[in-house]
Amino acid sequence: MRSTFVNSTALDTAISAVGLRKSFGDHTVLNGIDLRVPAGTVFALLGPNGAGKTTTVQILSTLIPADGGRITVAGHDLDGDADGVRGVIGVTGQFSAVDDLLTGAENLRLMADLHHLDRAEGRRRVAELLETFDLTEAGNRAPTTYSGGMRRRLDLAMTLVGNPRVIFLDEPTTGLDPRSRRTMWQVIRDLAAGGTTIFLTTQYLEEADQLSDRIAVLDGGRIVAEGTAAELKQLVPGGHIRLQFADPADLDRAAAVLASSARDDEALALEVASDGSVHSLRTVLGRLDDHAIDVDKLTLHSPDLDDVFLNLTDRPATEVSR
Repeated sequence: MRSTFVNSTALDTAISAVGLRKSFGDHTVLNGIDLRVPAGTVFALLGPNGAGKTTTVQILSTLIPADGGRITVAGHDLDGDADGVRGVIGVTGQFSAVDDLLTGAENLRLMADLHHLDRAEGRRRVAELLETFDLTEAGNRAPTTYSGGMRRRLDLAMTLVGNPRVIFLDEPTTGLDPRSRRTMWQVIRDLAAGGTTIFLTTQYLEEADQLSDRIAVLDGGRIVAEGTAAELKQLVPGGHIRLQFADPADLDRAAAVLASSARDDEALALEVASDGSVHSLRTVLGRLDDHAIDVDKLTLHSPDLDDVFLNLTDRPATEVSR
């Protein structure tokens, strides 16, 4: 058995996976991926359905074994100290773990008992979570009477009973309406602000853009790109500066100066390719200023994560997932 010694350097990294591999029969799902998630951050794993996002979460949270690789979570080696890993994590999957035969408060009290909280501490924790997730009034009702957003909030509250240091959220807002989804986003932001590490998989690219400190894109069993949302957007083409002119003569002159631009005569506009950097913008404006050409309006257009996804992955996001 490997040592379960935990040191402070290890705790700077909440999740580490090196050479993670997993196959189901002849189908390789994870082909030696490396991940590093700093403590207290939100890390999003994106990829087409079937790319292995849920499999990754299941391995990191000890639900299924890996075929190879070295994994540590909150300083605990998964091979040698799986119980230690389970003691510091929480998991909210795609499907609710709520028991419909119990009330919301009873679901939370059951989790408190499973975490061996004494009676007084358990009651305090349940009341605190019901208030935090705006479920106090609904606490004595069965979850069958809850909206989809309320059920997801209760599900996440149950995950938090044991004060986990690392939380795995596998597509936590699937099926929620836009208002409920944004409520969950704020809950996730608040958890991260409090120092909890969040490992998030999602099919909503806007969600990853809004919440994540770093994003990894998984495809073909490998991590094909990783970085901040801004860094990933710079990997794909499509960024441009749109220049609009009040005078058709200025449009003609600008088109001559910026010969590679795309012209829109009806809107008196030019579109100039740009990587989104300040340097690129300054270069374009400097060239126009050198020729005393006046710009009436300017807008910047950058690739979004949809563009990143489509450029970096081979499969559409509508395929059946594992």
